[in-house]
Amino acid sequence: MKKLLVLVFFFLGINLFAQEKYTVSGTITDESSGETLLGASVYIKDTSIGVITNEYGFYSITAPKGNYNLIISYVGFGTISKELELTNNQQMNFSLKESSSELEEVVITVEDKEKLNISSPQMSVSNLKAKTIKQIPVVLGEVDVLKSLQLLPGVTNSGEGTAGFNVRGGAADQNLVLLDEAIIYNASHLFGFFSVFNNDVIKDVTLYKGGIPAQFGGRVSSVLDIRQKDGNQKEFHLEGGLGVISSRLLAEGPIKKDKGAFLAAGRASYGHLFLNFSEKQKGNVAYFYDFNFKSGYKLGEKDKLYLSGYYGQDVFKFENAFENNYGNASVNLRWNHIFSDKLFSNLSLIYSKYNYNLGLEFIKLDWKSDIKNFNLKYDFKNYISDKLQFNFGVGSIYYQFNPGDVSPSSEDSSINSRKLADKFALENSLYASLEHKLTPKLTAEYGFRFSNFLRLGTETVSVYENNQPVIYNSSLGIYESSNSISEVNYSKRELIKSFNNIEPRASLAYQLSNDNSIKLSYNRMVQYIHLLSNTTSVTPLDVWTPSGKFIEPQKGDQYAIGYFQNVKNKIYSLSVEAYYKTVKNRIDYIDGADLIAQDQIETQILNGQSRSYGLEFLFKKNKGKFKGWLAYTLSKAEQQTKGGNVGGLGINKGKWYNANYDRSHDISLTGTYTLNDKWSFGANMIYQTGRPVTYPDAQYQYQDLSIASFNERNANRLPAYHRIDISATLTPRKNKNRKWKSEWVFGIYNIYNRKNAASISFRQNEQSGNNEAIRTAIFGIVPSVTYNFKF
Repeated sequence: MKKLLVLVFFFLGINLFAQEKYTVSGTITDESSGETLLGASVYIKDTSIGVITNEYGFYSITAPKGNYNLIISYVGFGTISKELELTNNQQMNFSLKESSSELEEVVITVEDKEKLNISSPQMSVSNLKAKTIKQIPVVLGEVDVLKSLQLLPGVTNSGEGTAGFNVRGGAADQNLVLLDEAIIYNASHLFGFFSVFNNDVIKDVTLYKGGIPAQFGGRVSSVLDIRQKDGNQKEFHLEGGLGVISSRLLAEGPIKKDKGAFLAAGRASYGHLFLNFSEKQKGNVAYFYDFNFKSGYKLGEKDKLYLSGYYGQDVFKFENAFENNYGNASVNLRWNHIFSDKLFSNLSLIYSKYNYNLGLEFIKLDWKSDIKNFNLKYDFKNYISDKLQFNFGVGSIYYQFNPGDVSPSSEDSSINSRKLADKFALENSLYASLEHKLTPKLTAEYGFRFSNFLRLGTETVSVYENNQPVIYNSSLGIYESSNSISEVNYSKRELIKSFNNIEPRASLAYQLSNDNSIKLSYNRMVQYIHLLSNTTSVTPLDVWTPSGKFIEPQKGDQYAIGYFQNVKNKIYSLSVEAYYKTVKNRIDYIDGADLIAQDQIETQILNGQSRSYGLEFLFKKNKGKFKGWLAYTLSKAEQQTKGGNVGGLGINKGKWYNANYDRSHDISLTGTYTLNDKWSFGANMIYQTGRPVTYPDAQYQYQDLSIASFNERNANRLPAYHRIDISATLTPRKNKNRKWKSEWVFGIYNIYNRKNAASISFRQNEQSGNNEAIRTAIFGIVPSVTYNFKF
């Protein structure tokens, strides 16, 4: 590490003293609203010097003394060309004007952005803007971020209508999901039919599938970074929509013009009202609601405060049988400070909570559980020179896990109160990374993340014979829970177990020409918290647990190589990536594992490993009336769990077997067509290999019952999944001449009424006594209509 720092400062010294240099810095905003623009291009014409604005619209460029032409551009906005006499350090803020009708300006913007993407070492990244997401047809007309991401290569869904997603063969819990930096533990509404993200408040969506920057950690598969709008600093606006299943409303405006703004948005569903039209459905309830807010205020030229948050809940009730509610809450207070024209910082204090509750009226039981964390992080970005950028920061997350609190719901209940032991942990981190332009064609980004995880008391930890919570019963050929032989009591905040890990990151881009490049990346990620679930997708009742004496942190290593090209003056773009990923210490479950209200979870799990590899192809059309992309992924995701010290052969005799989320082929075609200023159309086609399942391969008779004997785990598959969706958007031409603007969005999901299998279950036929397969399909053809407005 010392040698690396010496080399860095050696090159830095050459850059600094070779010739006299000066810096121009500032913020790029939307002229109409004052909204900062994330990812705007700022570069010096006819040079290789350029940057992309950070998450808060800040940029900094350093160049030798001289006269230049500074170009500022952003997709969908006009381009600014500014003559620059660089004889001293300068601050320049720019406001871009939206100009979707000015084709030439848009063309320049797209070209510049794509050029920087070709040369940047960042790879395996998918980025979507709110306008793009809005044009993609979705189920029941509800615009959905996660459904849109699943149309990109390397990203699949967990099943029909679910919001859980899998990235490059990773499990749903291996994705770090952030909303304005706050952790979201369950990103779904209505058991996964919709996501918790309201598209009206979203400014930017970035999914890191590989080559993950050093500032991110805590998950081994991907990072989904979603940023909310800041609010309009110029004038007050209302917008919203009325749909088949839900409605939404957003208000934004200045706190003080050009200095601060607020944004508040609410959304609620009312589909459960239709359930009560039938006498058989009386008393059934299924709905969600959520609320987003954000405010920002400019304290001075160098300081700005932000306060943002989210609150959402889902409520289910089935007659008088059960009631379930779950939801997320988060608050984030941020302080942006510019120390100098080269050093930008962001300090964040974040609170996140996810609660999941269940009431079973027929046995008069209430079950409550939750996970919450407090997160303090301080990030810095230093634009050292035109060839070197230095990112560094520190962070600390304090976790509190409540795995379950069981209590009687009435005085005549036979249920005894029981509180599962709370678990506490502290996760600390520091990181440093450099983006280094080694030559005009070769750029590297390299660094590391150091993570430290402390499992803390108060807790009583069981002790097992031979330190084995699970034992192998050789006579029955099964794994069983071991009995505790003693206990160790830990006092409040006493250290139970600690872990330390170095997570190196590196990526490299070699620009073959102005239009194509080759990129390589490697990253090591460590995940200290685990989702306990033996289902294929995230459910509200899944329980999170920290690493400790019997559960090791997951360690993931990913290698990727890619080729990137712009074609025909950037009208088209092509990317091809191959990856290989391994994860150590992946939790697997013994057959018949009991995870609900389990205080000794270590007695239900085995330690395994996983691997995934694949090839991703993405071809995009970026300009013209017709835009869209074709995405194809060929991949494999497997898991292996050997018996090890426990004994036995392990799961599936210790062989590699298909992971729950393995899909060999995943093809999606997405397109939008703008006919004129009144009509636009969208469509998408999806084909996926059916996900792995376990079917019975034999049956035997026992006391006049036909009992199924099951095959090896995940040795079978559901039928292939495919569908086509279409949409049409009608925008009245009179919108141009009035403040009240509106549009109608018509859609048809699954236009040819394909009954895709969400699951196949088996039962005994009452007449014949034979086992039979029952296919369950959630959606057939689903039409929708939504009315959107803005004032």
